[in-house]
Amino acid sequence: MRLPSKRLLNGIYSIYRPLSRRQKRYLLIATDIFLFCLSIYLAFFLRFETLLPFSEISKYTGLIFTLFVIKLLAFRFKRIYSPIIRYTDVEFLGNILQAVFFSSITSIVLAYFQGLWPIPRSILIIDAFLTLFLVIGVRLLIRSWLQNLIVYTQSSRCQERLLIYGAGRAGYQLVRALLNDPHYCPVAFVDDNQELHWQTVVKGLKVYSPKNISKLWHQKKFDTVILAMPSITSKNKLRIIEKLQDLSIPVKTTPTLGEILSGKVEIQKIRNIDITELLQREEVAPDTKLLQKQVKDKVVLVTGAGGSIGSELCRQIAIQQPKCLILYELNELALYKIDIELSENFPYLQRYAYLGNIINQNYLKAILIRHQVETVYHAAAYKHVPLVEANPARGIENNVLGTLITARCAIDCQVNNFVLISTDKAVRPTNVMGASKRVAEMIIQALATQPKIITRFAIVRFGNVLNSSGSVVPRFRNLIAQGKSITVTHKDITRYFMSIPEAARLVMQAGAMAKGGEVFLLEMGEPVRIYDLAEKMIRLSGLKLGHDIDIEITGLRPGEKLYEELLIEGKNVRPTEHPKIFCAREHFWEWEILESELDILLENARTNNIEELLIELCRIVPEYQPKNSLSKTKVEINSKTEIVPFN
Repeated sequence: MRLPSKRLLNGIYSIYRPLSRRQKRYLLIATDIFLFCLSIYLAFFLRFETLLPFSEISKYTGLIFTLFVIKLLAFRFKRIYSPIIRYTDVEFLGNILQAVFFSSITSIVLAYFQGLWPIPRSILIIDAFLTLFLVIGVRLLIRSWLQNLIVYTQSSRCQERLLIYGAGRAGYQLVRALLNDPHYCPVAFVDDNQELHWQTVVKGLKVYSPKNISKLWHQKKFDTVILAMPSITSKNKLRIIEKLQDLSIPVKTTPTLGEILSGKVEIQKIRNIDITELLQREEVAPDTKLLQKQVKDKVVLVTGAGGSIGSELCRQIAIQQPKCLILYELNELALYKIDIELSENFPYLQRYAYLGNIINQNYLKAILIRHQVETVYHAAAYKHVPLVEANPARGIENNVLGTLITARCAIDCQVNNFVLISTDKAVRPTNVMGASKRVAEMIIQALATQPKIITRFAIVRFGNVLNSSGSVVPRFRNLIAQGKSITVTHKDITRYFMSIPEAARLVMQAGAMAKGGEVFLLEMGEPVRIYDLAEKMIRLSGLKLGHDIDIEITGLRPGEKLYEELLIEGKNVRPTEHPKIFCAREHFWEWEILESELDILLENARTNNIEELLIELCRIVPEYQPKNSLSKTKVEINSKTEIVPFN
C-alpha cells in the first residue's frame, strides 16, 4: 500500500496517537458497523442482481438491525475489541472466524427454526462470507498501515538507525518489538543464508548479503549493527564481527537465548557486545556428580570469599545445596557484597560471614571447629603481580604463610577436603607472586604425603579469568569509555582466558577427583594476544584505532612474562574423567626439608629482609627466574639444590 506524504502522515498520526484506548475501541466498533452495512448491502446486491436494492432492504430493516446486534455481541463475546490492532498477530483471524460463524448460526436458528426471520437463506450465507472477508481484510489493512505509519513518521526523529544481522525468527521479533520505540529505527536485514537475500521480510525491510554491508552503509547510513542471533556461538560471533571491523561502527546484540527463555529480559533489550562473549570457549557440560561430591549436604568454607574466584565459588556452591556455607574474607566491603547477594538469591541457604585474616590461626581454627567444616576452598591470595613485586614480604606472608596456616588448621580440625586455587604464574615464575604461589603448591604437595592425615589435598592451577578485579578487560573498557589511550606492556604479550563461572565449576570438579596432592590443570583453550584484544574492544565500541583512540606500548612491568604456562614438565600430565581437566605430577620438597626452608623464608618476610627473602625464595623454587640483580645469585644457589620428585 502506498503511503501519503510525510506531512499528511504526521498530521494523521498526531490526531490518532492521543486517542485513549476506549476512543480507539469505539472507532473500531464504528468501522465494523459500517462494514456490516456494506456486507448486507453487497449481499442483497449479489442476491437480486440490482445496483440499488434499497426497496428489498427496507422490507427487513428491523431484522437487519437485529442481525447487527447479534454480530456485535458475538464480536464482544470473542473479545475482538480487546487487543490493540497494531500488536495483534494472525491468531486474531481465528477469533473473528468464530465470531462470524456464531452470529450466522444464531441468525439461521432464529430464521428457520423459530419462523421469525423471513430474510432469504442465501442473503445470510453471502452476508457471513462478506462480513468475514471485510472485517479481516480491513483489520489487516489497518494493522499494516498503522505499523508502517509509525515507522514512517518516527524514522525522521529516531536516535539510532539499525542494521539487523540475522533475518530469522529473532530478527523478525526484534523488528516487531522496536516498531513503537522512538529510539531505534531498523533500516534493513543482512543474513548469511543466500536463500533469503533480496526477499522482503517484514515492514518493508529487505534481506541483503553480508558482502553488501559497506554499500548498504552508504545507502542507508545506519548507526549500529545488531546481531539478532541469540543462540550463536562465540566462535561464529567473532567471525561476524571480524567481517564488520572495517566499518568502525558499534556492534550490539540481543539477549542470549537462555536470557530470553528464562524471562529475565525481552528480545528488544539491545546491549553492547562484551568482549568476554568473544573470548569464552565452548564449555563442556559440568558433571553434576563431581560438582556435588564435596559440596552437597556438606559444610563448606571458602577463604577469600569476596574475591573474583572466591565469590563465584560461593555462588556455584550455593546452587549445589550445601548443608552450610561459610564465607571467610578480610575485606569488609567485598564480604558484605557477596553475603547480601547470597541472601537475596538463596534465601534458604544457611550461611555465615566471617571477617578474618587467613594468618590468624586461632580464629580460623575456632571457626572450623565450631561449624565442623568438611570442605575448604582456599582462594585467598594476593594476585596482582606489580603490587606483590613491590611488596614481596606482604605477598609471602599472605600467599605462603596464609596457605600454610590454613592447611594446618584443616589438618588439625580433620577437614575432609582441601582445594588450593593456584595460578599459571606459578610455572617457571619470574615474579614474587608466581613464586609465592609455587611455594604454596609445594606446601600442599608435601603435607599430602604426611602419614595419618585425614585431609585430602588438591591443587587446581589455571590462567586468567575474564572480568576479574584488576584484569585487562575491565581496565581497557574503562579507558575506552574515558576516551583515553589503551596501554599494553608488550605487543606480543599473550594470556589464557576463561570465564569466572566456568573456572569455579572446574575447580569444584577437579577437587572432587583428588586422591591426595595432585596438581590439576584446567584446559585454557587458545592463548589471546593482549594487543589483539585491545583492537577488538576498540572496534566493538565503534571507534577507529589511530584516529579515535590509540594503543600505547609501555614495556613489560617488573616480573611480567610474555607467555604463561600451565606445566613445569609437560611429560607428567595425564587425562582425567573430565575432558577439560588434566592431572600433573610436579616435583616438590619433602616436608622435613621444606619446613626448615619455610622458617627462613617467613622470618625474612616478618623482618622485611627483602634481599634474603628473595634469595631464599630462589632456593625453594629452583625454576624461579627473577628479572633483577639476584639472577646470578639464584643460579649459584640452584646448582647446589636437590629436588625431591613427586612420590
